[in-house]
Amino acid sequence: MTDIPRRAVSRTAKLAALPLGFAGRTVLGMGKRVTGLASDVISAEIQQRTAEQLFSVLGQLKGGAMKFGQALSVFEAALPEEIAAPYRQALTKLQEAAPPLPAASVHKVLAEQLGPDWRDLFVEFNDVPAAAASIGQVHRARWREPGFDASGAPHSRDVAVKIQYPGAGDALLADLKQLSRLGGMFRAIQPGLDVKPLLAELRERITEELDYELEAESQRTFAAAYADDPEIFIPEVVDASPRVLVTEWVTGTPLADIIREGTEEERDEAGRLMATLHLSAPQRAGLLHADPHPGNFRLLPDGRLGVIDFGAVARMPEGTPEPIGRIAAMALRGDADEVVAGLRSEGFIGSAEEIDAEGVLDFIRPMLEPIAADGFRFTRAWLRAEAGRLASPRSPTYQLSKRLNLPPSYLLIHRVTLGSIGVLCQLEAKAPYRSILERWLPGFAPVA
Repeated sequence: MTDIPRRAVSRTAKLAALPLGFAGRTVLGMGKRVTGLASDVISAEIQQRTAEQLFSVLGQLKGGAMKFGQALSVFEAALPEEIAAPYRQALTKLQEAAPPLPAASVHKVLAEQLGPDWRDLFVEFNDVPAAAASIGQVHRARWREPGFDASGAPHSRDVAVKIQYPGAGDALLADLKQLSRLGGMFRAIQPGLDVKPLLAELRERITEELDYELEAESQRTFAAAYADDPEIFIPEVVDASPRVLVTEWVTGTPLADIIREGTEEERDEAGRLMATLHLSAPQRAGLLHADPHPGNFRLLPDGRLGVIDFGAVARMPEGTPEPIGRIAAMALRGDADEVVAGLRSEGFIGSAEEIDAEGVLDFIRPMLEPIAADGFRFTRAWLRAEAGRLASPRSPTYQLSKRLNLPPSYLLIHRVTLGSIGVLCQLEAKAPYRSILERWLPGFAPVA
């Protein structure tokens, strides 16, 4: 057996070795203290070696380490180009690749979850996984349907069979605990990147993601909301058990391939569809797709965006909170006092906090550049500039950000929005984002 628990010692050793290697490189480098902007205190060579080791180890692991790598990979566009370029391919691999389970382990899980006669449910089952992710791997198969055709062959259809790794839950918790100790490494690669909130949120969502029946429920809700939609395709759920999920197979070009080698037209359209899904789902489905890394999306031959993973969702039965759109519109109009009042009422600014309204507006307006005009092209350069503006301790923007709060009710929305923006910047996609907000974001009145 090569399931996760049997390899826990090796996995933990690899993770534990990461900060040791980083410390050695720092001492052997310039001997400078890793604080503030990494470009000021640490050499590019050390950054590159740290990134290489980090992404290499994450890419070899299942469980929480790989899930964290997937979450981190959507922020690749914010990394300095000299760091990002050599490892962009390695990061992309985190989104769809992991060491596979052997066939015997796969068959054991199928027998436990679907019954000893599980083979009778399929006309064909490919033991070689078509894809692998953080807590499970996907096999292509043909699901047996009622009836026979004229030649006597059983009716069937292509399906994706997602099988959870044995021991995935324990491995997730162990890996995330180890990764919480690596904050210094991530700050060296990307200044201002605080991984602790990301890890805390991943821990909170583990229980939900391990329950494939709960995922099936979410996918069915999405599928009903987008049934016959001309832009978004959600595959049908065929069967579900706690650790096996069978869904309709989706044939299309992975978004990672579009990022790497797609035409400008393909990248622009993929970005428009990603934004449409992100902004419309809370209103249409009462859910927010909360895992926006490229491995979860396909561009279909008919032009629709296929979505293939619903393990991480945010339940938003009332839709996106109206104040988000209303405050964004006020900021675009330059209504500084109204913006501060709105932020204060939502808990972003303390009730007793004295704050400069124009300064708050100066803080927010650059972030709203993508929706200030009819069209906008997201780029890695734009995201790096924004990350630098917000992360530099010497920046007035950084000082102001320390006086603002992120209310818990907005944490997941904030994280998913940042992740989606990261993907749009990887795509370098241009689209009419403001008109998408005007259609789907409550409170966002058309801006004159």
